[in-house]
Amino acid sequence: MSLLDIQNLSMTIADIPILQHVSLSVAPGEIVAVTGESGSGKSMTALAVMQLLPEVAQASGTISLGGNNLLEQSEAQMCGLRGASIGMVFQEPMTALNPVQTIGDQVMETILIHKAMPKAEARQHAIDVLERVGLPADRFPLSRFPHELSGGQRQRVVIAMAIALRPKLLIADEPTTALDVTTQAQILALLKDLVQDYGMGLLMITHDLAVVADLADKIVVMRRGKIIESGPTQELLSNMQQPYTRMLFAASNHQVTLPPTPTSKPLLQVKDAVRDYALPRSSLFAAPGSYRAVNKVSFTLNQGERLGLVGESGCGKSTLTRAILGLEPLQSGEIQLAGQPVTPNQGAELRRKMQVVFQDPFGSFNPRHRVDRLITEPFYLLNDPPTGSARQQLIAETLIAVGLSAADGRKYIHQFSGGQRQRIAIARALITRPELILFDEAVSALDVSVRAQILDLLVELCEAYSLTYLFISHDLNVVRTITDKVLVMKAGEIVEQGPTEAVFSDPQHPYTRTLLAAAPKLPDLDAMTVVA
Repeated sequence: MSLLDIQNLSMTIADIPILQHVSLSVAPGEIVAVTGESGSGKSMTALAVMQLLPEVAQASGTISLGGNNLLEQSEAQMCGLRGASIGMVFQEPMTALNPVQTIGDQVMETILIHKAMPKAEARQHAIDVLERVGLPADRFPLSRFPHELSGGQRQRVVIAMAIALRPKLLIADEPTTALDVTTQAQILALLKDLVQDYGMGLLMITHDLAVVADLADKIVVMRRGKIIESGPTQELLSNMQQPYTRMLFAASNHQVTLPPTPTSKPLLQVKDAVRDYALPRSSLFAAPGSYRAVNKVSFTLNQGERLGLVGESGCGKSTLTRAILGLEPLQSGEIQLAGQPVTPNQGAELRRKMQVVFQDPFGSFNPRHRVDRLITEPFYLLNDPPTGSARQQLIAETLIAVGLSAADGRKYIHQFSGGQRQRIAIARALITRPELILFDEAVSALDVSVRAQILDLLVELCEAYSLTYLFISHDLNVVRTITDKVLVMKAGEIVEQGPTEAVFSDPQHPYTRTLLAAAPKLPDLDAMTVVA
């Protein structure tokens, strides 16, 4: 018997078809994963179940939960169902949580809205729920605020809010996209345990087949608002009928071949770098003093090499990256680029030699400016920036180099897809021909097919420009295919480093083995029977 039954769900927004005849079901104790590229209709299907659609949206069909058609429920009736019968876990926990309310108050809010009980009883219930998701009160008191928790801990709070009243249906919309591999594995295991313990149904939205290969009972593949294929997980993965499904599978396991690394001199040298942060008196970490984020880190990146940096959230990757960019002072040690010391007071010439590509391709641009102005922002670092026709020629060449057209320079950033925006971010990093580029989680926000395109682009740019880059990521599969060497960072220290394939094939440090074991994997394609 189905808990959630969606039949012929269609939806339009301003007469534009968004969903077309979507039908799927979720039984009690069952995990159903809905996958597909960005814009395929996955999240809109989830929002339709929650009835959190835009006001102009027009929906038809049926969405039955416990025999009630949710499309026919009033907003007041839906308010009674949300939280009590349907819980939802959103992708970005920092956005989903109120930054000025404690985690205890936010979990209690769900309970008090739907249950008439004394506040003390609701508080104890909140303690019990937070402990159930791995946040015991002795280590994570209810008085903590979201900013005092890690990304994975914040996601556990969001899950606690969603399951506080043990809803029949739990919807998780990309709940692990921004998490490192070990935290991702923990959250996925938690969701699976909750389904088994409480008998709830789980509808999980994801763009990555590898994330749900061992988790979901059924997989539903969506494209352009339609379900093109669905079935039990192992059956679907071993007998894929649609070319699009096979493309998603291939993109999840996408491999590239980097050009040979030239033998050359050192470009970036980090020697015994130490970065401490002063702790306030009310710190939850320790008595007043300092916290060491980077502890005596040393490595060398030669010209033409591609170096990966991996580790869990909070290990010091971002702090080290900021220090390399000259945005963070070191307490001791030294960072040199092309033989020159890197400091927060470095001149424009040294800054020109380094550029960075950020995780969020939309948030890193000013939406009021056209692309030709956006990608030429680094020109302020040049003593003699190009003007006139030379400027336009360089803009056109750079846009074409990243797979766009010269005409795209006259458009605004909102006119591009996520993958195209990341190409523009790479164009901005390339336009001054820097000696070093830092990619900071540059593909983690992209769906698998777009991610594969960006990785192919990096290979092309390596061949055309002999790129030297530091690639920071929590996606070990991406790091394995796009780097020559890798650094593994834990608690501010480099615990293992070496040629990427050697480290991944034969890890020496227990922490490296833990990271590799936690990384999601798809079944071996060679072992499958794929229908042509």
